[in-house]
Amino acid sequence: MSSYFTELARQYIDGEWRAGTGSWDLIDFDPYDNEKLASITIATADEVDLAYRAAARAQPGWAAAGPYARRAVFERALRLVEEREPEIAEALVTELGSTRPTAAFEVRLAKEALREAAHLALSPRATVLPSPVAGKENRLYREPVGVVGVVSPFNFPFFLALKSLAPALALGNGVVLKPHEDTPVTGGTLIARILEEAGLPGGVLNVVVTDVAEIGDAFLAHPVPEVISFTGSDQVGRHVAMVCAAHFKRCVLALSGNSALVVLDDADVDYAVDAAVFSRYVHQGQVCMAAGRVLVDRSLAEEFTAKFAARVGALGVGDPREASTVIGPLINSSLADDVAGVVEQALAEGATALVRGTVRDNLVGPSVLTGLPADSALLRREVFGPVAFVVPFDGEDEAVRLVDDTPYGLSGAVHTADVERGVRFARRVATGMFHVNDGTVHDELIVPFGGEKHSGAGRLNGEASLDAFTRQQWVSVQHGRSTFPF
Repeated sequence: MSSYFTELARQYIDGEWRAGTGSWDLIDFDPYDNEKLASITIATADEVDLAYRAAARAQPGWAAAGPYARRAVFERALRLVEEREPEIAEALVTELGSTRPTAAFEVRLAKEALREAAHLALSPRATVLPSPVAGKENRLYREPVGVVGVVSPFNFPFFLALKSLAPALALGNGVVLKPHEDTPVTGGTLIARILEEAGLPGGVLNVVVTDVAEIGDAFLAHPVPEVISFTGSDQVGRHVAMVCAAHFKRCVLALSGNSALVVLDDADVDYAVDAAVFSRYVHQGQVCMAAGRVLVDRSLAEEFTAKFAARVGALGVGDPREASTVIGPLINSSLADDVAGVVEQALAEGATALVRGTVRDNLVGPSVLTGLPADSALLRREVFGPVAFVVPFDGEDEAVRLVDDTPYGLSGAVHTADVERGVRFARRVATGMFHVNDGTVHDELIVPFGGEKHSGAGRLNGEASLDAFTRQQWVSVQHGRSTFPF
């Protein structure tokens, strides 16, 4: 597999595979065994400029090719992904420590992203609107914004890069992609290779593997891109938004979360336990929608907590290649140290560990904590790892207050025997997405995806992507003669 990564360990600029010219190499590691997969000489700010200029040159021709030609590229890309699904899944296991079921799940989502992009290519339509002025016709056109800069994360790198760049390209834009430095291949150059083979013209998509330590704000502040689509932490997202605002760029921000799964007093406890275990521990908890907080009505708290802790304690931890593994490695040692520190801090604040995972290198076992003081900052922050806080509550009003007692508002779920009660509960909370009798981790490519508060700005998927990556222009036509006041 290492030769697979070595082959793709390059920059992709203006249709050419080339080495970067930065002063240092980014080393791509397998997070489970720390095996070196590849080294990539990073791109400089000059190469970021080359990438954006290439996209700007190629974009008009790509837009003029028309929606059917663009659709055909994504149909071919989908077939390539289907043909190579096993090797792509294996690359995800290797580069980011995905378990095999999680890797398969990510590839399925990526295929849906390509299908939706093919559909979206034909979606923009001109609209004629009425006018109060006699003889006047109002036409509303949608056009590509031009060039889009995409910054993708490490946790679902293949899918989440496609989630922005596929609709942007399908709508006639050029794209420059900066993948996360921990997943430069599955989040970047692998996608470039697939789209290149699918017939995407050179220069339309460019991939620059680099780091802010080398380029600073050059990727964000460059004059070419009209839109920046960023997926990552709210701390970095805040900076992205400030730079974009200073340069009058639009930005789409998919940021951190601190979702709650709520178990009301009439819930099916066993089913709620199943949903909570998946919602917190899928992909080692490295999911922005993960249920870091499990809120349980006090009347069910003892039963639920015992069953939840038993299930979590039995989760297999280890090599993501093994079929028995549910919890593989975190992406790097920095994150592993942070998550381990959260558990230590919670215990120091008086929490009780019903399950406490051991830590070995990047492997952090799952933990279940309860009894954390209500004013603890840990209940309000995102924990990007396999740690769940179980919090009892008394009645729906308190549950709503607890759900919203965080700077974030991305996802959530509520379990109840009464579906409409669940819908009423969902509509009381300040989140972009909320699910009744299900888990907190969902993404469907025709449903607007995004959060409130510190969880982001804007939406992606379906019609929302149309809004994100096109501009509207009003062209009026006066078929008669207007009357002017002077």
